[in-house]
Amino acid sequence: MPLQIIRNDITMMAVDAIVNAANETLLGGGGVDGAIHRAAGEGLLRECSTLGGCAVGEAKVTGGYALPCKYVIHTVGPVYRGGIYGEEEQLASCYRRSLELARERGCESVAFPLISSGIYGYPKDRALRVAVQEITAFLFENEMTVYIVVFDRASFDIGERLFSDIAEYVDDCYVQTHTDDRRQRVCRTADALPMSVLLAPNAAEDLCEDMAKPSATAEKTGGSQKKQKRKPAFGGKKQTSASSALMEAVPDEGKVVSLDDMLGCLDESFSQMLLRKIDERGMSDVMCYKRANIDRKLFSKIRSDVHYRPSKPTVLAFAIALELSLEETKEMLARAGFALSHSYKFDIIIEYFIRCGNYNIFEINEALFAFDQSLLGA
Repeated sequence: MPLQIIRNDITMMAVDAIVNAANETLLGGGGVDGAIHRAAGEGLLRECSTLGGCAVGEAKVTGGYALPCKYVIHTVGPVYRGGIYGEEEQLASCYRRSLELARERGCESVAFPLISSGIYGYPKDRALRVAVQEITAFLFENEMTVYIVVFDRASFDIGERLFSDIAEYVDDCYVQTHTDDRRQRVCRTADALPMSVLLAPNAAEDLCEDMAKPSATAEKTGGSQKKQKRKPAFGGKKQTSASSALMEAVPDEGKVVSLDDMLGCLDESFSQMLLRKIDERGMSDVMCYKRANIDRKLFSKIRSDVHYRPSKPTVLAFAIALELSLEETKEMLARAGFALSHSYKFDIIIEYFIRCGNYNIFEINEALFAFDQSLLGA
């Protein structure tokens, strides 16, 4: 994916360029600056001594020396003094100037530390927001893979309030999942069954009979629940389960449906649905894959192959880019053979942002990273 947040040692990143959060002398220091100088060796210090220093918000380039990269881009971030002395613009300039220098040298991949968030005192959540904002703006106009590298998860903060809200939503969904009534669990199981099981003799009938059986609670209360009108399992809408879909495909009991007949009833593929939704939203292909944090080459594969099988994060990235509703997102996932489940934090976090109407993929990825989940994009 074009922008990734990862946990790693930046001196180990095998990219075209790594960015050094330097001081104005460019002669080495503590933190990331010192680590890069130690890993690069004495050659880096010798070259830096010829550059005449660097102003805050500016950037300069040297060779990578013993580092696994071609270049080191040195930029000087601001010391945080309450945010009233132009620190945000200076920090934004660090990212812009560094990316411009990387582009001038033909770099295809760049790794940044979270500039100024160490001993310079810039609040980590604000520093990250500036980084994501500037990198995103650059990537909308340029093709490059950019990494934001954090050394450990303890140095990463998405904001206490957002973290708490998501954590509470995750907990609530877990509780709901594990306290579903018996009929809901059976319906969910039916949708999850592989086709080989559903095609077994009498499988659909047996499953429906099982769903129709009264629960233990109904038996204890004299079958009173049988008299109640049956309600849909979820959200008041009629549900289409795998078992009911199979029975509709077999109109006469005992009739064998040929494989050709079943293959002739294929639904719209993921690729077809994606391209249709892009047209319906009036978006360009470039706008869509940029907003999805998807590489241009991958999008080209999807567009050219009607039967392309994407990963689940890729499907959800496009759903976010297109600002699909929760139901539309579930439909797109189904086209690729996936579903949302309240058994996984990843799925619940995505659902949380969709329900909140927040389709900023980079904010979503910040939250996924904070909860140690896979990121959206590819």
